Amino acid sequence: MALIQYLTHIQFDFGAVRLLQAECDRIGIRRPMVVTDQGIRSAGLLEVAMRFLGHADKIPVFDETPSNPNEKAVRKAVAIYIENECDGIIAIGGGSSIDLAKGVAVCATHEGPLKTFAVIEGGLSKITSATAPVIAIPTTAGTGSEVGRGAILILDDGRKVGIISPFIVPKTAICDPELTVKLPVQLTAATGMDAIAHCLETFMSPLFNPPADGIALDGLNRAWSHIEQATSNPEDRDARLNMMSASMQGALAFQKGLGCVHSLSHSLGGINPQLHHGTLNAIFLPSVIQFNTPATTMVQERKLDRIAAAIGLASASSVASEVLNLTKRLGLPTTLAQLGVTRELFPNIINGALADHSHKTNPREATREDYMGMLEAAF
Repeated sequence: MALIQYLTHIQFDFGAVRLLQAECDRIGIRRPMVVTDQGIRSAGLLEVAMRFLGHADKIPVFDETPSNPNEKAVRKAVAIYIENECDGIIAIGGGSSIDLAKGVAVCATHEGPLKTFAVIEGGLSKITSATAPVIAIPTTAGTGSEVGRGAILILDDGRKVGIISPFIVPKTAICDPELTVKLPVQLTAATGMDAIAHCLETFMSPLFNPPADGIALDGLNRAWSHIEQATSNPEDRDARLNMMSASMQGALAFQKGLGCVHSLSHSLGGINPQLHHGTLNAIFLPSVIQFNTPATTMVQERKLDRIAAAIGLASASSVASEVLNLTKRLGLPTTLAQLGVTRELFPNIINGALADHSHKTNPREATREDYMGMLEAAF
């Protein structure tokens, strides 16, 4: 049975961060905690957001979010949340900070370690309405976590898992493209490819959800049309607005599920947390699109044809190669070898991919041998 559900209250415009206190009041957050990272603090973006909060000097701030958020960081932030008797969380940053905030929102209000709530551990049913409310303020245009029902976190045992529940969808997303203007070029490119991967994979997913399909295709068109301009001309406000919208749209369509791109990148990202998720997605996309071709060219759906049309290609057969060409033009790595990944890691990557929740919603079921082929093609 299809579940079609959209929940997040979204404030979207240049200067939208000014609504932060009003959104706290609307939701009923009186004692917020802020979750962010050192990069956001150093860039002055934390100060920008705090300027629009009453009694900002009394609000506890956790700014130790790692680039790939983990269980240890969740525990540290939960301790601060409980010590200060907080009643909600404001996440300021990229997907890492927002995902960490979601983990804190669950673990601060439920009994048990983080792995209790991982979807592959049966955690979906254990997350309740007691979850602390989250306001998400993205400073990158890639993950779309500000509107997503999932958080990707690394457990103490090294597994990179999904915490998924409608109760962890942020109560408000404040999408202010102005906050992304100073994003470094390489990060603009990598997070932008993350948004493209989300739109592509959600659209290719076989689950029935026509609204999500439409949202994903429009987001793909926006990202494909504006990512190079946002990268080469960071001050272009129109490009920044469209990239933030594409990021949000990809995540709005998440409820269809993702696929092998994400099962592979989640697995490898757990093995080596220093690797950027968006960069991994960009590397895996061409080989996964090729693998999915038999399932995405069926007459009744013609998904690959519709993808080609959305990005202005005459032929569906060139989608995979054009994704690779775009990644090259953006100056991002295009192979695993460029990242220092060795073939010795392949068996462990495949083990993690087969266990990942995204594996189940790929349009074509992948075997261990299929994953090996995709890894070789991306090597």
